[in-house]
Amino acid sequence: MVPAFVAAVALLIWVYLAAARGGFWLAGERDGGGPVPPAWPDVVAIIPARDEAESVGRAVGSLLRQDYPGSFSLILVDDESADNTSEIARRTAAGLQSLDRLTIIPGAPPPAGWTGKLWAIGQGVERARMAAPEFLLLTDADIVYAPDTLRGLVSQSLSDGLALSSRMAKLRCESPAERALIPAFIFFFQMLYPFSWVNDRRRATAAAAGGCMLVRREALEAAGGVAAIRGAVIDDCALARRLKRQGPISLSLSERVISIRPYSTVEEVRRMVARSAYAQLRYSPLLLVGALMGLTLVFVAPPLATAFAGGVARALGLLAWVIMAVAFQPTLRFYRLSPLWGPILPAIALAYMAFTLDSALQFARGRGGLWKGRTQAHVTEAPR
Repeated sequence: MVPAFVAAVALLIWVYLAAARGGFWLAGERDGGGPVPPAWPDVVAIIPARDEAESVGRAVGSLLRQDYPGSFSLILVDDESADNTSEIARRTAAGLQSLDRLTIIPGAPPPAGWTGKLWAIGQGVERARMAAPEFLLLTDADIVYAPDTLRGLVSQSLSDGLALSSRMAKLRCESPAERALIPAFIFFFQMLYPFSWVNDRRRATAAAAGGCMLVRREALEAAGGVAAIRGAVIDDCALARRLKRQGPISLSLSERVISIRPYSTVEEVRRMVARSAYAQLRYSPLLLVGALMGLTLVFVAPPLATAFAGGVARALGLLAWVIMAVAFQPTLRFYRLSPLWGPILPAIALAYMAFTLDSALQFARGRGGLWKGRTQAHVTEAPR
């Protein structure tokens, strides 16, 4: 009786997820653009960079090659790098004869109450105010753009009156660890924040992808600026929540915006997930227990019922497992991976459950939010 009840609940959850949660699993919200505006507004890109020598040259080069018709310049905030991040960025700009479009700021240490990345972004935003651009492109030092990306972002933002337009960068998916774990990361993010709900101005759901966020400067200032989210570990979603109060926002998948940061091993993926997983749960042990129980019910119970139960419980568990595997297919196609990864999603979910538990343990040890040598989860989260 108990296995059948558990399997039935899991099946009902998957029916809801597939039929009534914004069609998140279809991965249908893709980047685009809008009509050509009568005039192209000024844009300044802000790149916080800490020890990014391996990727910053390609990131800066892709931005300087944008075929944007309006004024476009870059501010790179070197966040106390121990490598030659600044020199590589400068050489890249010189090679493209665009040194005049690149400003490099040596970042100051973050004050109490700020995460390192947000303090670096804040310094860049403050410098950008001198030029008073209409838009700020908040991006990362490992993000590479197709040449037409900025035109699409700006034209869409103008035509739709957006306060924020964000692209979910396509993460690298080459190593065995990346192929096994990265598509599920995108799948889970869409499940948590259905993009169609984010893009619906009638709904409160708000999220963004921090690697590529085109922000209307006046909307950012009206929302309290970067200081309003200064303690947020999941800073992109915190910013999206504030900006959606200022106007509509947009979030979409993109093949024009690419993350070149490698996650070559399971350990590297674990560190990436563990940095913010417990922050997503508001550092609450009760929410942690609830999340692990919920993930077990949704992802683990169906294959267990299929393998070890009988009769009705097995049939219900198998049907839930099938829906789960089918729902994963659009994300797998986006990453050009075999559909055979679909039935393995329960095992992948177990790995993410372990990463989430580890995130809580790291927080308890005073190492929460560890990134580039900084622990940041002790910082008080900015008000929602």
